[in-house]
Amino acid sequence: MSAEAGTTNIAFSAATEQVFDKTLGKYPNKRAALLPTLRLAQDEFGYLSNDVMEYVAERLDLPLSKVLQVATFYTMFYKRPHGRFHIEVCTSVPCCMMGGYDIMRQLEKRLGIAPGEVTEDGKFSYAEAECLAGCGNAPLCQVNSEYHEFLTPAILDELIDGLQ
Repeated sequence: MSAEAGTTNIAFSAATEQVFDKTLGKYPNKRAALLPTLRLAQDEFGYLSNDVMEYVAERLDLPLSKVLQVATFYTMFYKRPHGRFHIEVCTSVPCCMMGGYDIMRQLEKRLGIAPGEVTEDGKFSYAEAECLAGCGNAPLCQVNSEYHEFLTPAILDELIDGLQ
């Protein structure tokens, strides 16, 4: 797909377009608005497909390579569809030592999916996160943007039951 104007079927809704315009007004140039624009695009389209990243590049007058660099660097940006509840499990050294991989194994067993996959009903997905900055409360995970600390497999099962 070309990034030329009018060649993509992707477009912000009217409400998101208003937020986008306000966002641009907060920054000295379009390039500086890349992170919040990627967040808007992800909220609007669910994840950052190649077509969505081309659309963002077009809207910000940036090379696609710059958008790809940023979108692939940050784990908060999803490059493929994820579940309604996206669980990120911290596996940095403190979390590993406190059972982070036990949490990963329990998710795999409980949900029947591997990291990066989505349950058949589209409700859950999970991924390994390098660091969620909660070392003193290890092990922990983040469900969408909400932290859950001092996890055990039993506490994780309660959490999943609550999300069902």
